[in-house]
Amino acid sequence: MSGGGAVRIAIIDDHDVVHAGVQAWCAQADPPIEVVGCFLEPAEYFAARSDGAADADVVLLDLQIEGNRPDFEALRRLSDGEQRVIVYSHISADEVILTCLELGAVTYLAKSEGKRHLIDAVRAAHTATPYVGPRMGKALLNDTTLGRIKLSEREKQVLIAWFQTESKELVAKRLFIAPTTVRTHLQRARAKYASVGRPAPTKSALLARAIEDGILSLNDL
Repeated sequence: MSGGGAVRIAIIDDHDVVHAGVQAWCAQADPPIEVVGCFLEPAEYFAARSDGAADADVVLLDLQIEGNRPDFEALRRLSDGEQRVIVYSHISADEVILTCLELGAVTYLAKSEGKRHLIDAVRAAHTATPYVGPRMGKALLNDTTLGRIKLSEREKQVLIAWFQTESKELVAKRLFIAPTTVRTHLQRARAKYASVGRPAPTKSALLARAIEDGILSLNDL
């Protein structure tokens, strides 16, 4: 990930008009967002990345290429490769959105949500700040009862390990994952809490939420 300068994104979408539109929006952003590559399918992106090209901070992924079924495997591969992925799709079904979050997407945006949400989501993904767009927020709300959220088992493992250690790097070593993956899981947990009106912007606030929801107890610390 870049430490400064413009945020760099790669776009994976099978429509040239989407490439052109997102590039225009990114050029108009202040400060600008740099588009380092446009790809018509995930295979093109993976090939470019293996050659050392397309060094992006954030990947914008169209989930459904050429009318095929949602490509969850491409999302899984990107996430497993420590990429921060924003799924950018016309699909608005709750089940699809929630599945993408489970597979590692940091944000899900419907294409109908427009420029402002896209730019804000890209900047948030780059800084590991939770970003919940309208459609993602609705899906998360529909997946909860009385403000209680559903964390994946991996998210729970990361939370517990983080509360029991001093740093994300130690969590990564304990769970045999990369520090960036730890940050992604924490980001998604915070986004889920924020979406139901229970924000947890700090470690202590997140710990309080986890205790409230029975994820761990003070005796586990």
